[in-house]
Amino acid sequence: MPLLAFDTSTEHLSVAVQVGERVFAHEGAGGAQASHALIPAIERLLAQAGTSLDALQAIVFGQGPGSFTGLRTACAVAQGLAFGAGVPVLPVPTLMAVAEEARQAHGCTRVLAALDARMDEVYAAGFTWDEARRLWQPQGEVRLLAPQAVVVPAGWTLAGNAAPVYGQRLAPAAQRVSALPTATALLRMAPALIAHGGAVAAERALPLYVRDKVAQTTAEREAARAERGA
Repeated sequence: MPLLAFDTSTEHLSVAVQVGERVFAHEGAGGAQASHALIPAIERLLAQAGTSLDALQAIVFGQGPGSFTGLRTACAVAQGLAFGAGVPVLPVPTLMAVAEEARQAHGCTRVLAALDARMDEVYAAGFTWDEARRLWQPQGEVRLLAPQAVVVPAGWTLAGNAAPVYGQRLAPAAQRVSALPTATALLRMAPALIAHGGAVAAERALPLYVRDKVAQTTAEREAARAERGA
């Protein structure tokens, strides 16, 4: 059955529809634009694929962590479309999608995924690839860390978008690859996740925030600048 997937957790908007072996994808600017660009992109891809919302096996979306606005957009759209079409949702952690993108592009099987969380912090989590089950296995909880506090185990790869932002403050000795949580990565993971009970009712399309604060105070920003200068 067809699948729809999208991620709006970063400044990059990624949407894809899969019907059989065919994948129809859209990549574009996300961030503040995601709220008005997402639904038109979904409609275009469904039309290109020759399918409809009520024919979907599930609506797959990146649940976070990431941009607060982006996560709210993804959850609201996933929930609204799923309710209307009577189909389940499949929430997938964005850092797991980063690991999958790194595997697809670079062959990585032990990944420390790290996304820029702004405010001089990163979202980080480790994953190992289980080839037999075709699943990523989380290694611990998603953490919100200062870049210098991120530790990449020997033999692992640091993947995500945080390395260019924080440079040598972030795991300077680690092997690094660039990777984002894309809709096509979500689609590749979806069959195994659905088979293992990951698809849930529409009302469970909820975000994974990790952080409960969206901005620093003026004093905190000044302190952070002073620390970087030192």
